Amino acid sequence: MLRSQLLSTTRKTYRAFSTTVAVRSSSTATAPTLGFQLSEDQQSIQETARQFARDVIIPAAPHHDKTGEYPVEVIKQAWELGLVNTHIPTNYGGIGLGVFDATLVSEQLAYGCTGIQTAIEANGLAEAPVILAGSDAQKKKYLGRMTEEPLMAAYCVTEPGAGSDVAGAKTNAVKKGDKWVVNGQKMWITNGGKANWFFLLAKTDPAANAGKAFTGFIVDASSPGITVGRKEWNMGQRASDTRGITFEDVEVPDENRLGDVGQGFKIAMGAFDITRPLVASAAVGLAQRAMDEAAAYALQRKTMGKPIIEHQAVAFMLADMAINVESSRMMVWRAAWLRDQNKRNTYYASIAKALASETANKCASDAVQIFGGNGFNTEYPVEKLMRDAKIFTIYEGTSQIQRLIISRAVADAAKQMI
Repeated sequence: MLRSQLLSTTRKTYRAFSTTVAVRSSSTATAPTLGFQLSEDQQSIQETARQFARDVIIPAAPHHDKTGEYPVEVIKQAWELGLVNTHIPTNYGGIGLGVFDATLVSEQLAYGCTGIQTAIEANGLAEAPVILAGSDAQKKKYLGRMTEEPLMAAYCVTEPGAGSDVAGAKTNAVKKGDKWVVNGQKMWITNGGKANWFFLLAKTDPAANAGKAFTGFIVDASSPGITVGRKEWNMGQRASDTRGITFEDVEVPDENRLGDVGQGFKIAMGAFDITRPLVASAAVGLAQRAMDEAAAYALQRKTMGKPIIEHQAVAFMLADMAINVESSRMMVWRAAWLRDQNKRNTYYASIAKALASETANKCASDAVQIFGGNGFNTEYPVEKLMRDAKIFTIYEGTSQIQRLIISRAVADAAKQMI
């Protein structure tokens, strides 16, 4: 019942942060304005995610962090509320949220636990290439099943020797009749051991340049020849399931090829314009949580006869947190809004990803500092936030890769001015 109610509500959702025309009292004058007010439906979606994070995710997070147990029941409840697979279009059974609307959900879930949020959003990353390049039949089969039961999916691109250097990936697919035979190894695959299917990037033309050497495929996780590695025990985000996946003579029907042969790299990179704002919004959620925890603690903890929040050294740390959280959120909103307007957002998505991920790390570190010795103890929440934050500067493109993208855009713009 809850799921059907939310689906009904969110299918009517309008985009936020949209450019509108404000009509002045004079009938002859109009001026373009930017609106930051969320619609009632968007506020409802945001509040649903916020309440779920407070009531379900936060109480469950410590257990999953300590044990590494995959949060099956939490994800199932999130799926029932329509908080999973938010990108899937309505004609394939989804709620069809735009990137902006999805950031509202992502930030709130991450406020509760970024490990659980990452497990949920990994579905969105795997689904993005299918949404971008899949045929109608592929979308009905693979997106449709995600809306029928709480299944997981995974994005198989990273390899042991190819992370930021995606062009260096060596997993290959060779055409044999109406099938492709895949061999290779992927690494650091989120949801690797839980996925029903994978988006796989494989090299199909070793002689071509990166832009034409790869092809994307949808691979059923049950296919013979797939070996799932052990769950990696990571520094943070331990609720997430991260594994290596090995493909040995795995046969994939040509009907599961995504787009044209040689277009896989373009498809895989295009997915990041959708998902990087969402990763950035999750970093904002963690940063907001760190600031809230630090501010609450600073009101209670007293030194020298007064709450430490009244000491300028602490108060200014909190002020810097607020500055960076608000700035990061605005960049997330801009990158997401541009994508929803079908405008290129690569430059802004990279800024949002770099800024928000580094904000999350700084806020978490400063929260530990404000907590003092207590912050270093596992009985308090901020040490987990600090461990969870680090991965934001690494996955879905390191901060250095984001700066490379940004600097190239700046250089291109400068050349046009000469």
